[in-house]
Amino acid sequence: MNHLSRRAFLQTSALAAGAAAFSARSWAQVAGANGDIRVAVLGLNGRGRNHVTSLLALKGVRLVALCDPDTAVLDRAKQSVGEKGASIKTYTDLRELFTSADIDAVTIATPNHWHALAAIWAMQAGKDVYLEKPVSHEIWEGRQVVAAAKKYNRIVQAGTQIRSGEGLQEAVAWIRAGHLGKVTASRGFCYKRRDSIGKTEGEQPLPTTVNYDLWSGPAPVVPLRRKRLHYDWHWVNLTGNGDVGNQGIHQMDVARWFLGESGLPRHSLSIGGRLGYVDDGESPNTQVVVHDYPSAPLIFEVRGLPAKADGLASSAAGGASAATAAAGSMDKYRGVSIGNVVDCEGGYLVTKEYFTATAYDQADKVVKEFRGVDRHMQNFIDCVRSRKAAELYGPIEEGHLSSALCHLGQVSHLLGHATAPGAMAEQIAGNKPLVEAHGRMIEHLGANNVDLTLTPATLGLPLAIDSQTERFTGTNAAAANAMLKREYRKSFTVPQIA
Repeated sequence: MNHLSRRAFLQTSALAAGAAAFSARSWAQVAGANGDIRVAVLGLNGRGRNHVTSLLALKGVRLVALCDPDTAVLDRAKQSVGEKGASIKTYTDLRELFTSADIDAVTIATPNHWHALAAIWAMQAGKDVYLEKPVSHEIWEGRQVVAAAKKYNRIVQAGTQIRSGEGLQEAVAWIRAGHLGKVTASRGFCYKRRDSIGKTEGEQPLPTTVNYDLWSGPAPVVPLRRKRLHYDWHWVNLTGNGDVGNQGIHQMDVARWFLGESGLPRHSLSIGGRLGYVDDGESPNTQVVVHDYPSAPLIFEVRGLPAKADGLASSAAGGASAATAAAGSMDKYRGVSIGNVVDCEGGYLVTKEYFTATAYDQADKVVKEFRGVDRHMQNFIDCVRSRKAAELYGPIEEGHLSSALCHLGQVSHLLGHATAPGAMAEQIAGNKPLVEAHGRMIEHLGANNVDLTLTPATLGLPLAIDSQTERFTGTNAAAANAMLKREYRKSFTVPQIA
């Protein structure tokens, strides 16, 4: 089998010179094609642990390698697999892992800023890829992942596992068939408690077990300015995408799925902010994003504060303790805290769990129920064997588009400005879906003792999008287009795939 040498790979991280050598590799050429599929997991906190558990439960799959730049995390992961860990190799540098001829596929559960580059490097090394959501940190690099899957003929599954449940698949088809009439709005909700991550003073010590250069990868190597390196990267803009790109990717993916929209919206706008406490986080804990699609608006809401204060500390004191946070219940919209509501002319459909849905008529009477289970990792493995990318439940094109919805909300927010409540109401007056959601957001913040006259929410920059080019147009285009792609470090540059 034609593989780059370890030295060549490490010297040219983008693999441009050797990419063509892998593009035509077929499953029949892979060692073990008629036996076990050999899989490695990259990133072993959070979703990575779930990947390990899922892969160990699948027949015809052999977990052969684990990779994480934190040796403490790596060691724990290997120990957790018990006796099977004896035959599993460990790596701290994913570039070394990609040179192995004994790996057929990888699953990627790194922090968001690594997703696109790790996936492209893996494909250039001839590996199939299961890529966690969001599939990118910015819109441009997500499109490069899609292009790489096509160029190198790789199977790439986006980690949008709700799409794998037969119940939701049936529900989408049922709604699109018009059983409740025309869809008038497709809503997603992430009312999920997010406590303060604390406020630090100055640079924080890094865990001694972490190779921070590798952990940072495509992102700048900057001093740690939060208490926890792991997980709280979600709320820092250099590495994460807030809850729109953490939990919200699932709900916006489902919302777009029900609409049947196969591209980006015509316009996007965000309102919100990090409200109710002061900490080292940067992304909004309260947010409404409206995407203007031709069929119907897609509306997504984030609420990290509880339904009411319930013992929350002063908004300037850094947030609630873990005990008081646990005591606070979350708001619900038609019974949903995390899920979707699809409004139709003749009723509505609700998803409260990943793989179930219930349809109601206008009198709130149950019309039909849908049930399913998670088959996402099994589907990936099945497609790796069959080489039928069209049978993937989470094709990378769909993963890219839904990830882009997250990024649109983030771009609008980051280019916006704090706006007094009265001025906010005036400027969004013509956007009916946003006005309604904004009104409920104000009530929610009031229940948490947030005074928007003292700490105003941010009115995002209105964005106009050309779905064909995936670029911004109009008055605000220059500033927004500058945020389609980040500046990469020299050794960790996401390549443009021609």
